[in-house]
Amino acid sequence: MDIQFTEEQELLRSSVQRLLRDQYDFDARRKIVASEEGFSRKQWEAFAELGLFAAPFSEDVGGLGGGPLSTMIIMQEFGRHLVVEPFVETVVLAGGLLEHTGSEEQKQGFIPDIIAGMKTWALAWSEKGSRFDLANVATTALHQGKDYVLSGEKTAVIAAPWADYLIVSARTSGHRDDRSGVSLFVVDRRAANLDLQSFKTIDGRRAAEISLRNVRGQLLGKKGEGVGALEACRDRAVGALCAEAVGAMAELNSATLEYSKTRKQFGSTIGSFQVLQHRMVDMFIAHQEALSLMQHFSLSLGANEAGLSRLASGAKSKIGYAGRFIADQAVQLHGGMGMTNELNVGHYFKRISSINIQFGDPAFHLLRFAQLDAAA
Repeated sequence: MDIQFTEEQELLRSSVQRLLRDQYDFDARRKIVASEEGFSRKQWEAFAELGLFAAPFSEDVGGLGGGPLSTMIIMQEFGRHLVVEPFVETVVLAGGLLEHTGSEEQKQGFIPDIIAGMKTWALAWSEKGSRFDLANVATTALHQGKDYVLSGEKTAVIAAPWADYLIVSARTSGHRDDRSGVSLFVVDRRAANLDLQSFKTIDGRRAAEISLRNVRGQLLGKKGEGVGALEACRDRAVGALCAEAVGAMAELNSATLEYSKTRKQFGSTIGSFQVLQHRMVDMFIAHQEALSLMQHFSLSLGANEAGLSRLASGAKSKIGYAGRFIADQAVQLHGGMGMTNELNVGHYFKRISSINIQFGDPAFHLLRFAQLDAAA
């Protein structure tokens, strides 16, 4: 598949490419990751000024109406440059939930600050033992006055140390693994009785374990219908993460091909060895298959086609396996250098590994795809 971009989409892609080429090379990225905060406020403001945060939102909430295709374009380029700033967490996850499930007051109150780059968000849904199950929620929420009071634990919340607000899933009724009874809440990250234990992830980002003890939260969407909202959110997140992975794969293939033209072994460049040529051809094919599937899924997201959840699992699984294959081959073909922090190859490997476990690893989504296929 080869998407024919509109003039506006081509302009968006070239603008992102130019910004990242000029301001976000590998050395700049390493400095950002090594900084105390772990991401760049300056770059975040530059992204906002370029209109990247407005691009996916509908015009009704002040966005540019670009939808999933805009997200795909942005995330592919972010994947090429290993951007660590929380675009997915703030715009795709939180922004998508606010736009699709929030009240008019919540949309007007929160989304403009996201578009302007003034506030960052994170989604706290995962708990110990939940194993990618959006309905497996033990955190509770009790109605108290205008708001709710939340108590529980959330684990591995990506971008939480950077966030101004969190969207937290909590149970308002039912048992721990009941599909019904899960609700979503907007929580101020600096609220009383909310504790964070921050840590660095393997791909250079920041995450946190979160403890809530009678923390006040504002209901987002309809009470008890949070799982459905999270499933739709996961589909959008899968689209963004797949695009990022495809961008990272392209860079790994390019870096490996260039290396094979200069690295000599037994008096010849390693690219002249037929067995290694075959491996690089396999890498190229894996990337092209992933690219085609990613584009197909993004188009389906934009059209809101039936069976999106099944297609999301198929894409996450297929692209996940392709990414792991390309990352493994790239590291092996670079030899010992591929494992060093000084070379970008190892960093792409780590990022692809992290993408593969976000919202379900390839094996989880392969099984889910088969189950949904059988039920269709």
